[in-house]
Amino acid sequence: MIEPATRAALLSTFALALASCGSGASGESGADARSTPRAAGEISATTGRDLASKSFGTFNEPWAAAFAPGTSVLFVTEKPGTMKFVDLPSGRRGTVSGLPQVDYGGQGGLGDVAFLPSEAAGTLGTRTIYLSWVEAGQGDTRGAVVGRGKLVCEESDACRIEGLSVIWRQQPKVTGRGHFSHRIAISPDGKYLFVSSGERQKGAPAQDLSTNLGKTLRLTLDGKPAPGNPFATRGGPANEVWSYGHRNLLGLQFDASGQLWDLEHGPAGGDELNRVVRGDNYGWPIVSNGDDYDGTPIPDHATRPEFHAPAISWNPVIAPGDFVFYSGKLWPEWKGQAIIGGMKPTVLVRVAIEGEKAREVARIPMERRIREVVEGPDGALWLLEDGKDGRLIELRPG
Repeated sequence: MIEPATRAALLSTFALALASCGSGASGESGADARSTPRAAGEISATTGRDLASKSFGTFNEPWAAAFAPGTSVLFVTEKPGTMKFVDLPSGRRGTVSGLPQVDYGGQGGLGDVAFLPSEAAGTLGTRTIYLSWVEAGQGDTRGAVVGRGKLVCEESDACRIEGLSVIWRQQPKVTGRGHFSHRIAISPDGKYLFVSSGERQKGAPAQDLSTNLGKTLRLTLDGKPAPGNPFATRGGPANEVWSYGHRNLLGLQFDASGQLWDLEHGPAGGDELNRVVRGDNYGWPIVSNGDDYDGTPIPDHATRPEFHAPAISWNPVIAPGDFVFYSGKLWPEWKGQAIIGGMKPTVLVRVAIEGEKAREVARIPMERRIREVVEGPDGALWLLEDGKDGRLIELRPG
């Protein structure tokens, strides 16, 4: 159970978080968001009394995590360009070598990690691994890439990646160090690779099908444009595009029915959870339920019905990290809900999905920013705190 002192700290953190919501500060850039207050009584607060937490050590700016399918071994990427793993039953930790050189700084560095569900051997052995990261370009430019290689684990405390090669790149590389997104999701049938590509804080490319910035992308497992994409006849890179008009997509997940959803940062207000539909335009930067950081208004989604509106948006922001759709194994009442890591305020947010719409039902206060949320094989939730010395935390029913 959470100790009384820790519980008091969590409640204090939650109270401060609620008090800060009027300013709606974004966890994305440090700029203050200008947003309207949430209506009183719209959500409920969960104090954490019924949750048991346990820390499994710290990591250096952890960004993403994934279980090797069929195992209880969790792989964790660290933004400066390193990667570790934890065998959770024993607590044994190890390192991974063979990683790429990354362009580290701002929001950039080593990103996501993903495995093929079909490769679910009972031991680690050798299996396919996908990674995303930021690579430098000519001059002061950079962009996200996705690479594929073989993960080889022959020692108890060390694995290596062999034959890692880039299979996809953001086009074009541009200046700046923000909005890479570079989340990876494998389709439930195991045939396709979906990638989120942020608009790199440039805005206009999200509406431009001659770039793959500000888009969700549907690729084959070797990184080529997948057959049947909505803009295939326009040639590359439009032939990669599944949906467009996105800003900074830091979550990309399939629900139990096989529907794809994205979780993205708005500007000053307007964080979004979106049901991702083939060929649809989500409106950025033409519409948003937030405003520019300098206070310039942006038309709301309601003013332009031709754009796909979010299932739910937040104003004030939650500055989302990643999210999962929960199976219900340990918390049956949470089955099918989106469990979202919040970075400002520092919370877990539970969201119920109701057809094409969504509704926030509760917040669980956390001590620090939550960058990553992963469900373990037995239904426990595993959280990664953002930043240096970010802890890996296990949550179970108390």
